[in-house]
Amino acid sequence: MAENFEKLQCWQACSELKLFIKENILISLPASEKFDLHSQLLRASRSATANIAEGWGRFHYKENIKFLLNARGSVAEILDHTIEAKSCNYISDEILLEIRGQVDRCSQLINGYIRYLRNKNETR
Repeated sequence: MAENFEKLQCWQACSELKLFIKENILISLPASEKFDLHSQLLRASRSATANIAEGWGRFHYKENIKFLLNARGSVAEILDHTIEAKSCNYISDEILLEIRGQVDRCSQLINGYIRYLRNKNETR
């Protein structure tokens, strides 16, 4: 187990995704989306890392897994919001493609951590 949540690969990947969103998507959204798409994307990206951190801080592995599932849901929400941004022509095909790759990586790492926690505790 990592000494803190910042060492978790899934947290690191979600943090990179959050930064990519801030630097490449949020700045390109029109002012009319400030309280809608902008806010939803920002909250979902923050939620992914926050849920991983909160789960890491829980005592029981089942609680940790519950928060990891929430993080995985937030990552899926990010993809949905970026698909919406693309359909409104706020972002390019290239940006959406990059997001898809990062979302896949985040989801795979979260799933791997969930498997690790389940397997580790089944062998006890």
